[in-house]
Amino acid sequence: MANKTKDKMIETYLLEDRQMHYRLAFSYVKNQEDALDIIQESACKALLSVDSLRDTAQVKSWYCRIIINTSLDFLRKRKRMVVMDEQLLCQLDTGAVDHYSNFDVNQALEQLPEEYRSVIVLRFFEDLKLAEIAEVLQENVSTIKTRLYRSLKLLRLEIDAEEVQ
Repeated sequence: MANKTKDKMIETYLLEDRQMHYRLAFSYVKNQEDALDIIQESACKALLSVDSLRDTAQVKSWYCRIIINTSLDFLRKRKRMVVMDEQLLCQLDTGAVDHYSNFDVNQALEQLPEEYRSVIVLRFFEDLKLAEIAEVLQENVSTIKTRLYRSLKLLRLEIDAEEVQ
């Protein structure tokens, strides 16, 4: 397929599924502006690396992988940044401990290791099939099934721990 045709196909895909792309980026960074930045950077990366797309039928998994990698890169960079110094944090700390009676799914997801969280987000929030998740994460379908089962089990344990408190 000619590069101009591929470029046009990718542009069309980027515009048609932009809501799903935003949700995917947001599920990693938890911030609207950062998610929009990641979508913009991912689109640039996709258009610059259009030659790496071998099969145009795989554009969805190819682009989701770009978004995930860009999100993870962003999180790694942000992890290295120091937002506030310790003295300011101590001044702002009231010493009170928050207690929440309701279970928060987002909190539970944040407790999961990255490999399990990705499977949950792609399966239940982005409604991808197991085969599509395997493509996006570049794993075997059986590996994805195992991770999905384990992540659901870990979430159940998290829910049970919340109910006890």
